[in-house]
Amino acid sequence: MTAHPRLSIGLPVYNGEEYLAESLDALLGQTYEDFELVVSDNASTDGTPDICRRYAEKDSRIRYIRLPKNVGAAPNHNYVFTQCHGELFKWASHDDLYARTLLQRCVEALDERPDVILAHADQAVIDETGQVKVPYAYTLATDSPRAPVRFRSMLFEPGGDDFYGVLRADVLRRVKPHDSYHHADRTFVAEIGLHGPFHQVPELLYFRRDHPTRAERANPSKRSRCVNLDPRRAGVLHPTPRLLAEYVGGFVSAIRRAPLSSADRRACYLALAEWAASRTRPGAGERVEDRAPVDPALLAVQVDDIVAGREGRRA
Repeated sequence: MTAHPRLSIGLPVYNGEEYLAESLDALLGQTYEDFELVVSDNASTDGTPDICRRYAEKDSRIRYIRLPKNVGAAPNHNYVFTQCHGELFKWASHDDLYARTLLQRCVEALDERPDVILAHADQAVIDETGQVKVPYAYTLATDSPRAPVRFRSMLFEPGGDDFYGVLRADVLRRVKPHDSYHHADRTFVAEIGLHGPFHQVPELLYFRRDHPTRAERANPSKRSRCVNLDPRRAGVLHPTPRLLAEYVGGFVSAIRRAPLSSADRRACYLALAEWAASRTRPGAGERVEDRAPVDPALLAVQVDDIVAGREGRRA
């Protein structure tokens, strides 16, 4: 690591002892090494602090911060970004896995394309054991040079986990911090997308783990998910209708704040109106992993081999 790492990785975590070490190993084993890894522990009550301290002692790229109380997932994500100083930034999850070349491929894409503000890679959902559960193609038009096209695609097309891409930190500083209403991550990424195009590396390099203790599984209702994002949402002033209204309002305010021409702004508002009307259709709220077709060839992928860099040695 250089004195001033080019890339900062922010890893917010709460009670992540089950998968944390595996995720840290995947990040620390990256072929791209010029990064700092800032771990913000949201007052965990399990073995997370011990794991973090042990890894920080072994690798100087890790900076461990422990918050005195649980502030919620959204404020913790925002906080860890404020503690990072790299030109590039990436959020990492304590339970996901990463192929060894993920960071390298994303940084290369940003270097080769000055207009691109975020780079990520193809992904698959894995289960508790690391078995590929749902691989799916990236179909979003986030690489379009036109902001309304990118915005409309993010509204209507399923898939994508661009929240965890590598992005230019100066862009992230220009958008509103991550909020805590229902699906706030979608409005957050949509606002980022209004500032410039994304690039999707066409390689399977990112593995999002789905397991019973994952936030969405452990908090099945809209209200409980929002309370997990921010405990202040537990009050009587935050009923579900308000949380849904804030979701739609998040898109509206993103369009209003973005650096758009009058014509592009009108096109984005029109796309939002069409999307809002479409949400009344049956099945509109399904997750992509519940309906995406599974490619049998990808089910044979050995995630451990990809993370360890052995994918080229399989028979």
